Amino acid sequence: MSVSTRGLTGRIPLAMVGIRPARLFDIPEVMRIERASFREQYPRGIFLTFLENNPDTFLVAEYNGRIIGYVMGYLRPDLEGHIMSIAVDPEYRGNGIGSALLREVIERLINRGARYIGLEVRVSNEKAIKLYERFGFRKVKRVIGYYSDGEDAYYMILPADEWRGN
Repeated sequence: MSVSTRGLTGRIPLAMVGIRPARLFDIPEVMRIERASFREQYPRGIFLTFLENNPDTFLVAEYNGRIIGYVMGYLRPDLEGHIMSIAVDPEYRGNGIGSALLREVIERLINRGARYIGLEVRVSNEKAIKLYERFGFRKVKRVIGYYSDGEDAYYMILPADEWRGN
């Protein structure tokens, strides 16, 4: 028999969630969240390489010693800050954790010199699109067949000079 822990973990105070740079031993939990969140997952090697190359913009959200969310951002040579992936454990969604991770990675990328922040999102992921729009991102183009299953993506950007620290 499977017992849901939803009732135990559903609502948590955001003030008790810490956001910090990811560490090597966080990767299994990050991958668990990735598997629970996306149809397509990155292989372990991508996370390890990303961690090695972007230690201050690969962030995790931690609650009671457990990793409950992550965001992977990086600064490209053309000074685009790019958000590669963001996800929150399904048991902890709706607590503002995704917003906190997004806010922190945007701040870090802008502080490193990003002129704008870009990301891709499935056109069907209305919840994520609304979150990004609340932060000031806007759709600039539709990328046909971006995902391996053929679904399109929106490429969205947030110019650094329009960031208000939402």
